[in-house]
Amino acid sequence: MFPTRVDESVAFVPVTFAVLAVSDTRTLETDTSGALLAELIEASGHRCMERAIATDDGKAIAAQVQKWIEEPTIDVVLTTGGTGFSGRDVTPDVIEPMFDKRMDGFSVLFHLYSAQTIGTSSLQSRATAGLVGSTFVFCLPGSKGACRDAWEGILKHQFDSRHMPCNFIEIMPRLTER
Repeated sequence: MFPTRVDESVAFVPVTFAVLAVSDTRTLETDTSGALLAELIEASGHRCMERAIATDDGKAIAAQVQKWIEEPTIDVVLTTGGTGFSGRDVTPDVIEPMFDKRMDGFSVLFHLYSAQTIGTSSLQSRATAGLVGSTFVFCLPGSKGACRDAWEGILKHQFDSRHMPCNFIEIMPRLTER
């Protein structure tokens, strides 16, 4: 949907991800969305250092994300699940207050891309993203389709150091400048 350009003369730089599935019913063995994200991350040449499950409980979600933010080898945290409107969907409510900088454009692009797949049902997602210190944090819906849309449509490009005209990799060394 969006034009992408890759400068093959630039070296690919792998980064490290952690994936958190937010669910009251899934386990690591049954978490198909988190498994898909880990597979897509690895297939793109990056590392998925950890995967975990947290129940739809604000304290559990915040504790796991905070642990990964404090881990200097993790560059990106992806959460999947808990972004809808039900009473148990609290992921954005818990994570957004942690942001030092909010990435409004991610939600806009995600909804544009997702609408091509599921139409107006994209409206039911509160997908969000931001920066906490020098760690990127993305809150994705819990479906495999939404995770694939976010990765294939946006994240794999922005986390490719060869993506033009700009990408997250080239700004990572400057994220904590003051």
